[in-house]
Amino acid sequence: MNGQNLISSEQIKNDANNEKEILDTYDRHGLGGFHFKHGTETFFFFFYPTWHCTSDQHGCDSVSNICYLPKNSWAWDWPSYTSIISEWKLECSSSIITGLPASSFFMGCLVGGFVLATLADSTLGRKNMIFLSCLIMSLSSLLTVFSTNIWVYSALRLICGRATIGTSALVLTAELVGKRWRGQVGVIGFFCFTIGFLSLPAIAYLNRGSSWRSLYLWTSIPGIFYSMLVHFFVRESPRWLFVRGRKEEAVATLKSITTPSHSSCLTWSFSEVSFQEERWNNGNVFSTIKMLVQKRWAFRRLLPVLVIGFGSGMVYYGMPLGLGNLSFNLYLSVTLNALAEIPSSLITMLLIGKLNRKFSVLAFTTLSGIFSIMCALKGEVWTRLQIGLELLSFFSACTAFDILLIFTIELFPTCVRNSATSLVRQAVVFGGVFGPMLVAAERRDGISSYGVFGLVIGCCGLFAVCLPETRGRALCDTMDEEEHKEKAICNGEGDVLA
Repeated sequence: MNGQNLISSEQIKNDANNEKEILDTYDRHGLGGFHFKHGTETFFFFFYPTWHCTSDQHGCDSVSNICYLPKNSWAWDWPSYTSIISEWKLECSSSIITGLPASSFFMGCLVGGFVLATLADSTLGRKNMIFLSCLIMSLSSLLTVFSTNIWVYSALRLICGRATIGTSALVLTAELVGKRWRGQVGVIGFFCFTIGFLSLPAIAYLNRGSSWRSLYLWTSIPGIFYSMLVHFFVRESPRWLFVRGRKEEAVATLKSITTPSHSSCLTWSFSEVSFQEERWNNGNVFSTIKMLVQKRWAFRRLLPVLVIGFGSGMVYYGMPLGLGNLSFNLYLSVTLNALAEIPSSLITMLLIGKLNRKFSVLAFTTLSGIFSIMCALKGEVWTRLQIGLELLSFFSACTAFDILLIFTIELFPTCVRNSATSLVRQAVVFGGVFGPMLVAAERRDGISSYGVFGLVIGCCGLFAVCLPETRGRALCDTMDEEEHKEKAICNGEGDVLA
């Protein structure tokens, strides 16, 4: 980018790179509003309600297994409608049955992230994907209220999981602002996600003693109204519109989100600018995945970020599950872990403009690994320090994850950006699958889960050295443009920060 403050339509027509000038102008002026969509895909685990003996007969006491007691010898402490376990009499069901809703939800997350997110690049766009995902998630949660058994409930959890909101929202906000605010705007999404997650205990507390169905009402109805707000007030990404050849709509979006003083330079003559639509993107749902795999430079970037995402996910999801294995109050440690995400997001938001992406990811994953391994050390002194070391490790993993998503957005062009970011998020979820297994192995066989967490995230973070630096770099829109810039850098003709 040069230092010009204004650019006229005549200058654009005469520029050899005129197909890029409208978006470069957009970056130069830092145009735009900030449309943020925060969607929390809430997930309610089964909880096993407490019970008491109603008779001293049949040997009933507090340590008895209620599955071997007559029904008239015990009762739930709360009404049966407060829990799915008690309402549907699942207290003696197998772990496969009681775990089915959780499995269905995560399966929906993986399928939705892999399939639906690619539509945000190919046909639907960012705004429509956010709208449809938010609506699907909210409606499926609302319909969960009418579930009559565990099978209907699990099916609706699968549909709810298929909604993919966070990725499209993150990509859209990054594409609606100039590069000066790109990192800060992206991190705000993580901060709001944390606030939304922390609000769930408050909602549950206000509904204590009420039916589990009321929790779904409280969390689904606001989402339906919010999806309407997205439909009417959120703007589509002008970058995506241009890549899809919808130049007039892109110009209209730019004019609507810029200030009147800058709007005068965005005339309709921009619609005459020639722009070659991405050749590979033919509307097929898997065309973007094909591009990422077949282009060598894209695959060399995709593979490292997936590996880093896998390691970060194992720590992000697994470390809180292992808190029960530490010598510290479980409730307090869970609260501290949830609160640790707030300073992580705040620090990232304040420093993202100054942080080198590659070095930051490498540094925070390394720190997370070191602190996690230290949690596994034995001895009285280390036991006292465990919770502090765990919080430092978790904080570092959260920060690395935040920076990684911003890094991914900047590594890939507009035509595949949503798909690439979604794949990274799926790698994070996939890494989280192994967390419960490691925690269970520690309780059963004494294998230190925190030691494994530290080794995995530390080793995975080393893959950051394979990635190019992107801080301060203008976003590219097509694969050919990104490939040309990649070749120029390799030949010493350009700068990665150009």
